[in-house]
Amino acid sequence: METESGWWLITHPDHARLAGAFAAAWGNAQFSRPEPRERVLYGIATHDDGWTERDSHPSITREGKPSAFSTELVGKYSAFEEIDLADYLAVRERAVRIVAEKDRYAGLLIAMHTYSLLTEHADRSTVDTEGLALLDTFLESQREYQRTLLVDIAEDASLTSLQSSYPTILEHFRLLQACDNLSLLACVAFASRTNLLHPLPLHDGGAAEVQVLPVGLRHFRLSPWPFSEAELTFSFPARHVRGRLFDSSAALAAAFSAAPIERLEVSLSE
Repeated sequence: METESGWWLITHPDHARLAGAFAAAWGNAQFSRPEPRERVLYGIATHDDGWTERDSHPSITREGKPSAFSTELVGKYSAFEEIDLADYLAVRERAVRIVAEKDRYAGLLIAMHTYSLLTEHADRSTVDTEGLALLDTFLESQREYQRTLLVDIAEDASLTSLQSSYPTILEHFRLLQACDNLSLLACVAFASRTNLLHPLPLHDGGAAEVQVLPVGLRHFRLSPWPFSEAELTFSFPARHVRGRLFDSSAALAAAFSAAPIERLEVSLSE
């Protein structure tokens, strides 16, 4: 998030931990809690762990701004010309695999999230011909890996037939998307009314869209209310880097490394 004197920078894994905290509080008399709970929460909280190494060396855009730390993350991603696509896809692949190696169910949710991000939420018009071929090859490999994970999950004796069914998995994927979306809104202090991605499952078998209304800095009112408590406050780590533009990625990385870790808060209410 840009400030008057610089930028608040939040790493991908810390953003994902915040999404996981939202998911852990999710569910009430109206909205369903995810089951198998621990496996779904693990997937949501770790869905960006593949970014740990890359985030330790943040890069700049062509304009000299920190890359991937602004409100552009909330909508359709269109900055492919600013990144090394092969490196980006390698990070996305790693984010899926490192979790799936520990938990196939959690890994599948992340694989579905990755595929959705790079199909439904990616502006392909900003990718050149060579990049599109690379992207499409990656997407096909992700589809194949999802099929493999689905077979493994179907054979997992620790899961009930309902938990391993595709409709239930799809519900959990949508919860990951919604909590990821809410975390991004918090991290960039989004200031416009919006809806969380996807209608979310209700106990009566239906689904409802959740509206998010900013009422203050990182204070959002959600309707209908999806959490177990009437009001919630979460904190997450961030670093404030002074300076609006940077001469090089190395200059930004040095400033990021030198900045102290602070805590920001987000409040949610009915």
